Amino acid sequence: MGLYVCVSSMASRSMMSTSTARATSCDAEGLRADRREFSSVAGMDRIDPRLASDERTMLLEFLDFHRATLVQKVTGLTQAQLAARPVSTSSLTLAGLVKHHALNEDTWFSRRFAGLPELEPWASAPFDADPDWEFTTAPAESPESLVVLYEAACERSRAAIAHSSFDDLSAEADRGGVEHFTLRWIVLHMIEETARHNGHVDLMREAIDGTTGE
Repeated sequence: MGLYVCVSSMASRSMMSTSTARATSCDAEGLRADRREFSSVAGMDRIDPRLASDERTMLLEFLDFHRATLVQKVTGLTQAQLAARPVSTSSLTLAGLVKHHALNEDTWFSRRFAGLPELEPWASAPFDADPDWEFTTAPAESPESLVVLYEAACERSRAAIAHSSFDDLSAEADRGGVEHFTLRWIVLHMIEETARHNGHVDLMREAIDGTTGE
């Protein structure tokens, strides 16, 4: 997926509000780079979605932006910090949210849409006994393993939909077993889901060590 970026600054800059700023910083250099589909534990490339593009490109770029935001927000924290419950009235942990997002990626794109077999650790997880298994087990895992789990799930998601149209229907039906999801619906749902939880992550990270910003 191609994206015009300024290699010296755009990957780390927050979302811009005007096309003028983008043109000033990047277009003058005339550089075109490919968005990385998978990155190391240090974090995914966080690149602004283009201001004018086709529907598929725009939505997938927004999803990648929010995926990278999640990784960026948990980078640099210790296992104890990821396992902490910074909001006293909530059981949420940053570790749990990262693992939850990995589960969502594999569930919606690989299993429900593409109809692929469920992979570990989800296949053998005791969800019947513990519906929140990913949340309850995540605090015992290292930051590195959680980010690798999430990034690998995102890579599988991209591969699962690479050759599909937004109008294609999911292999798996809804809970009622009647209707199937379009890929468009799933992508929009995953943007909403990831962005919503990133709001939680933002507040939790600030409560843990004072870090703020996008």
